[in-house]
Amino acid sequence: MSNMNFEVRPIRADEWPAVKALRLRSLKDPAAPVAFLDTHEAASARPDSFWQERAAGSSDVSGAGGALQFVAEAADGTWVGSVVMLIEEAGTTDWAGFPVERRQGHVVGVFVLPEWRGGPVTKALFDAALEWAWGRGVEAVRLIVHEDNPRAQGFYRKAGFVPSGKVVPLEGREEEKELEFVLGKPA
Repeated sequence: MSNMNFEVRPIRADEWPAVKALRLRSLKDPAAPVAFLDTHEAASARPDSFWQERAAGSSDVSGAGGALQFVAEAADGTWVGSVVMLIEEAGTTDWAGFPVERRQGHVVGVFVLPEWRGGPVTKALFDAALEWAWGRGVEAVRLIVHEDNPRAQGFYRKAGFVPSGKVVPLEGREEEKELEFVLGKPA
């Protein structure tokens, strides 16, 4: 873990090249096959317009777009980690086809550079994302984690998330599954 200082903040729409670069780097990480549903090959083939739209859609602090991406930025300007918080509305259907029963946050795209793992970066990213989601009136926050990703599961449990019992099958990877973890709104 680096000893450098860092700041956690929402991204800006014009930072799409950095959004793209960090995402592509995350998809080359050895844990990527169990951490992300995307692949480096698929992501790197997407046009710049995709990344511009993605950054624009997750940079509006007001939450009008339903998502906000947070980055941890080192003192030298390097992005060392990221997390995205989606707001899911009751009565809709999620990405896996399950009904959304309550207004909730959904944590996706968690990534921290290997040399920054094990320190305060991931917690600071989660704290910022959770604060934003609670401020938008969500009743709970959830995330989906691969059954074979014990490091991530350990962090999520330490952060207060608990398994809900819901299992999410992976299309085209029937022998694998993702587990839903949930965090209730603090009193």
